[in-house]
Amino acid sequence: MKTKPISLIMILLLSASLANAQSTDKAKISFAILGGVNFQNLNGKDNNGNKLENDMIIGYHAGVNVQIPVASGFYFQPGLIFTTKGAKNTYGSLTGTFKLSYIELPLNFVYKALLGKGSFMLGFGPYIGYGIGGTASIENESTTIKTDIEFKNVVETGDPLVPYAKTFDAGGNIFAGYEMAGGIFLQLNGQLGMLKVNPEDNRIIPVFSDKSSVKNTGFGISIGYRF
Repeated sequence: MKTKPISLIMILLLSASLANAQSTDKAKISFAILGGVNFQNLNGKDNNGNKLENDMIIGYHAGVNVQIPVASGFYFQPGLIFTTKGAKNTYGSLTGTFKLSYIELPLNFVYKALLGKGSFMLGFGPYIGYGIGGTASIENESTTIKTDIEFKNVVETGDPLVPYAKTFDAGGNIFAGYEMAGGIFLQLNGQLGMLKVNPEDNRIIPVFSDKSSVKNTGFGISIGYRF
């Protein structure tokens, strides 16, 4: 008669132990690799304060992130991403293209909710970017002229006549997506730059005060795997 209660207690203890293990497993720190395509633009105003009318360019991004549980369903998700940005514009028969490459540190907060066999996810947060390279080109039907972009916060009168950009960028991220039970995920990303990426240019005659303000904006699609 005593065997049955003891057996029930053992089963309950074992069930509680397994449930706790599963709960703990879901709350573990996880890592992800991801990559995808960018649709980027440079928006803002030119030297005279007129609105820029640039066209988007297609770029790409690739990187990693770590997901840290902070509360039930909520996570902190910092990462390290290589990404390309820029814009293009057409002047008659000429097309100018401005391409920038950054290493970015996104600091996102993510909410996940069970949906089917996977999870719906919604995230947002700031990012900081560091410029590591870029090119500017002008082309027509027969000729292309290309030069490297230099990163500098202030351009002085004696500096070379080349295109410049600021070293640092910063702004906000927002994304939504779906993560399958096996760890594969797909997300749609949006990004809004909040810092000017064009440097202060002291080559401009003071009479014609510089009213330019150029910022990175864009969206993209990422696919990744979390493990």
